[in-house]
Amino acid sequence: MTKLAAFGQFSTAFRNDFTELMRWRRDVRKFQPIAVNPLALERCLKAFTLAPSVSLTQPWRLVAVKSEAARAAVVGNFKTFNISALSGQDGEAAQSFAAQKLKGLEDAPVQYAVLSDPAASQDHPLDLSSIPQVLEYSVATAIMQFWLALRAEGIGMGWVSRLDQAQLKADLDLPSSWALVGYLCVGYPDHDASEPELQTQGYETRDATLDILDR
Repeated sequence: MTKLAAFGQFSTAFRNDFTELMRWRRDVRKFQPIAVNPLALERCLKAFTLAPSVSLTQPWRLVAVKSEAARAAVVGNFKTFNISALSGQDGEAAQSFAAQKLKGLEDAPVQYAVLSDPAASQDHPLDLSSIPQVLEYSVATAIMQFWLALRAEGIGMGWVSRLDQAQLKADLDLPSSWALVGYLCVGYPDHDASEPELQTQGYETRDATLDILDR
């Protein structure tokens, strides 16, 4: 059994590698047309079981979207929702970004809808009393761990958020009480990129500074 590292006892080399892992994590939209190694994917999915969650509720619910009908419904959902989302936005960058999201949905060999189940907190009502969204935050944290685990295996992930979640839950026959946190497209990226595509395409710019207020 591997001995767990005590606080502060990871090596400098490990910390440097972890920084590089975070630096090279990308929101992938273009995937190679090959299957994902199932053993590597299984290792990455274990990141969910190691993720923190409020009161250890583990509220994430993963739905593997595999059938042609289910995937077609998701693509249709995106197209319909995107028409409204892009209304009034004529910029080429915005249109190009939307097209890339669609291509990711069409090409990614592995896809998951990840939702939050409010029933997970039924025994811990006080933990949600001041920040009701804390369950969704827990799910987002778990997704981030999954994202980094995928990158460490050379697998890419794209996070799609432009979806009508009520329609998605109906199409996938999911409980209406669940809240969609992310729709994840997973596969091997067709290229490596050291900068976010939103930045290289002129859509957004990463701010490398961090402002911290003192009180």
